[in-house]
Amino acid sequence: MADSPYIVALDIGTSSVRAAIYDARGHALPEAHAAARQVVRTTPDGGAEMRADEVVERAVDCLDETLVQAGERVRPIAGVAICTYWHSTLGVGRAGRAVTPVYLWSDTRSAAEVEWLRRRLDARALHQRTGCPLHTSYVAPRLLWVARAQPHRFRQARQWMSIGEYLFLRLFGEPVCSYSMASGTGMFDLAKRQWDPALLSLLPIQPEQLTPPVEYTEARRGLRPPFAERLRPLREAPWFPALGDGACSNVGSGATHAGRIAVMVGTSGAMRVVGPPGPPRPPDGLWAYLLDGQRFLIGGALSNGGNLLTWLMHTLRAGSRDRLEQELQRMAPDTHGLTVLPFLFGERAPGWRGDARAAIVGLTGATRPAEIVRAGLEAVAYRFALIYQRLRGRLGKPPEAGRQILATGGALLHSPAWMQILADVLNEPLLVSHEPQASERGAALMGLVALGILPSLDAAAFPFGRTFLPSAERHARYRQALARHQELYARLLAE
Repeated sequence: MADSPYIVALDIGTSSVRAAIYDARGHALPEAHAAARQVVRTTPDGGAEMRADEVVERAVDCLDETLVQAGERVRPIAGVAICTYWHSTLGVGRAGRAVTPVYLWSDTRSAAEVEWLRRRLDARALHQRTGCPLHTSYVAPRLLWVARAQPHRFRQARQWMSIGEYLFLRLFGEPVCSYSMASGTGMFDLAKRQWDPALLSLLPIQPEQLTPPVEYTEARRGLRPPFAERLRPLREAPWFPALGDGACSNVGSGATHAGRIAVMVGTSGAMRVVGPPGPPRPPDGLWAYLLDGQRFLIGGALSNGGNLLTWLMHTLRAGSRDRLEQELQRMAPDTHGLTVLPFLFGERAPGWRGDARAAIVGLTGATRPAEIVRAGLEAVAYRFALIYQRLRGRLGKPPEAGRQILATGGALLHSPAWMQILADVLNEPLLVSHEPQASERGAALMGLVALGILPSLDAAAFPFGRTFLPSAERHARYRQALARHQELYARLLAE
């Protein structure tokens, strides 16, 4: 056991920071892991921020605790693999420390800047080059907003980077940006592997203020004080640049090729597929991001997932989660008479209306809280159906072995009712992934491949569970409800 190499995986998410140790086969050691909750500061005007140095401290604390739990018997540590959330940015001053908060993907304050860019750019051409539509989720409009709304902070910043890059700046003295993280900014030309000159020419920054992107295999060694002492077993280990957590979620759940589509519902939601044929050009309404220098993902994201369910449960005082789940499972499809637009936190794919707001139509004095919750879960499934329609057209004919859709993410996996709804709405079997920390494990697997310990991602084993089968009768009912949902969307959000 002492001669078997291990890898440390660090997952910096929006809700928590997690660290764990994985063996050479990509299996987590149950006795060596740590987690810390993140703190997101929101503002009434749509802001969503974190304190960058607090995030770094949580990450280091989790790594330290994980190493203490592992002890000397878990050696050697062959490397450190990292994933983190896409689309964030923060400003760093002359002293190499953050002078702004981390502005998160869910920050919607740059809506006016999105329209300003739309009037000056060919939005469709930009989408094809960068893989990202113009939207408040991405970095370019956010930089314009900071320059306008917080000029004192903007003037202090000499560099702009993601939280993953800032972690490397603190630990090693220089930021490191992977192609994967660059692709999530909306400012990176996916084909040319460079920052997009046309977009940058409209921003109040110079290209030198962004980190030059590199392949994720370009690791760094040699931690600086005081981190070298706190993380002594990792001091000279290779640290791989952070990858996008969504890409790693696909890898960790086993959705590593075009025959498997991952549907994830955690705080938010996403439907993603790795490596469809052709160049990384997404259909209208979807995005394309890089996993690494060779592979890419196409898909769509929802701003409303588990956060919608949590809001509904708390606001409606819907009772315990277990009791609510039982009631949801007993209900037939679309029997509540409600039509819901689930946009509590705006819309991303496929319409990208950041100004969209939630609506519930059809309430009566007899409507019960559980019916509203059920209607909300069905509405999220309808948004996935609209993404799937576009994705299926891009993927073309299914492979001979068929195409699988994997269910991942804590909010979805904890609700059999929601998984059955999704299978029926999509009219596809839904295979449950039993990997509880898909992003974290995906980072570990990518690191093991980079180190040559694992020959390829195909060599990893993935745990799967139950398959939820669709019902033709339920699907027919949901098709009518989806049409009603789209009609309400068109009435309330028509351009």
